[in-house]
Amino acid sequence: MKKILGLWSGHDASFCVLNDGKIELHTEAERHLRVKEPPYDSIKLFFEHHGDVNDIIGLSTCHLDNGIKEHRQSWDKISGIAPLYVVGHHQAHASNAFYSSNFKSAIIITIDGGGIEDASGFTTGVTVWKGDDTKLKADKYIPLSQINIGGVWSRVTRCVFGYESGYPYGNQCGTTMALAALAKNPEKYLKDFRSFMTDNLAKTVARAPGHITGMSVKDPREPRHPFLGKWRDIAQNDEQAKFDMAGALQMVTQELILDIVGDAVQELGIGNICISGGVALNSVAMGMLSNMYDVYIPPVPYDAGLTIGSAQHTWHHVLGNQRVDWNKNASSYLGKSYSKKQVLDALESCPQAVVENSDDNFVIELLSNGSIISVFNERAESGRRALGNRSIIADPRNPQMKDMINQKVKHRQSFRPFAPSILYEHVREWFQVYSDVESPYMNFVLPFKDEVKSKVPAVVHFDGTGRLQTVRKEDNEWYHAFLTKWYQRTGVPILLNTSFNDREPIVEEPVHAINCFMKTQIDYLYFPEHKLLVKKR
Repeated sequence: MKKILGLWSGHDASFCVLNDGKIELHTEAERHLRVKEPPYDSIKLFFEHHGDVNDIIGLSTCHLDNGIKEHRQSWDKISGIAPLYVVGHHQAHASNAFYSSNFKSAIIITIDGGGIEDASGFTTGVTVWKGDDTKLKADKYIPLSQINIGGVWSRVTRCVFGYESGYPYGNQCGTTMALAALAKNPEKYLKDFRSFMTDNLAKTVARAPGHITGMSVKDPREPRHPFLGKWRDIAQNDEQAKFDMAGALQMVTQELILDIVGDAVQELGIGNICISGGVALNSVAMGMLSNMYDVYIPPVPYDAGLTIGSAQHTWHHVLGNQRVDWNKNASSYLGKSYSKKQVLDALESCPQAVVENSDDNFVIELLSNGSIISVFNERAESGRRALGNRSIIADPRNPQMKDMINQKVKHRQSFRPFAPSILYEHVREWFQVYSDVESPYMNFVLPFKDEVKSKVPAVVHFDGTGRLQTVRKEDNEWYHAFLTKWYQRTGVPILLNTSFNDREPIVEEPVHAINCFMKTQIDYLYFPEHKLLVKKR
């Protein structure tokens, strides 16, 4: 075995152990610290949750490497075991996308709020690459001063719509994206929002004077942004205008992404597209692209995936090792797993928990009778989307279910949608697609067919779309079998699936699952791997 240890200590801190080109373990600091997007000593995280330095032939990180070296004691502990390979921020994003795909050649496009590419400190917001087997070649770097889609979204999300955009509450750009589905007249604000991305880019992405970052409590002053304040006033006083502005931001973003991708395809002449960087989490725009090109987005396209990408770049591009042939899709279940003893030990500390043996058939009956079920199964998913192993699931046929979960469990805005998990073989029956679209990591929003919307109202967004997770047996054997049994029971191959959390990071350890279950109105907690079902006393 030959291993590369990927390390990243910036926001979204994580580590990755790459074993002969496949991920042995990837975990984010936020899952264990229980706050969103924290900076953290990633070497310390490695020793806390893995720690085996045998067979490590290389360390990898991103520019600037002082992110890991500033944790002096940790760096001294590990620096002598193997050489350190330092790659560019977008180079790591691009590697994560390309080497996690099954494309032998592809255009790779990275889009985010900015990343440092080399020791000089050069920062870019968009890059274009050409991938050919084990090699990755830069085609274009677009400076952050020219395109900064991620920066505009973060600033508008906070300073116009009043949602958070970073540590410790997490980036709520997804909430802004959900708002856009309620737009009725986004054209009214298109000119303004186009200027945010172009002529007024610098004014838009500038911080509000006195804004404090990294607070453990929300900044109570909410300083007014000198440029965006005008639109904040409108949003606070006119709800429909707020929706329309979100719609305009989404439309402008889609226009710009289409231009970037279209230019790259015209120049390089390749139809396979890989996309990474935080903007790849805009699943509405990505869904639109998926109906135009053969698109692949990795499970962790944002900065927590830098450790995966830097390790893959080192293994394939630098060291020349052959590509991995993924079985349909690269696995997103990259986190830790927990034994039955660990689960039972955690449950013992909760006297309000009643534990009994159970199975999938009984849980499916509970679901069909309206119960909300949280699932804790095998290895945790990496990434922002829960994909069956750290999920809350429910019956999508129930028209009240969306409001029930938003109110009883997630404690969030009523307009926020929930995702449909669907058996891959039934996608064409339910969604308007023009090719065999796969969305194993819940990266694409697509329109439902008109004739089926009424069958699953809990997972249809206001604009008739859903951010689908396609499920193959090769992706998650248990979840595919469970969905198949649900389909046999109900005639519907879809379950409502949302992340197992309540305004904190997705649960990672058994104790996190028990804590979230007990403090919310989730009806049952199910451990499929160990056939345990938990209810409240």
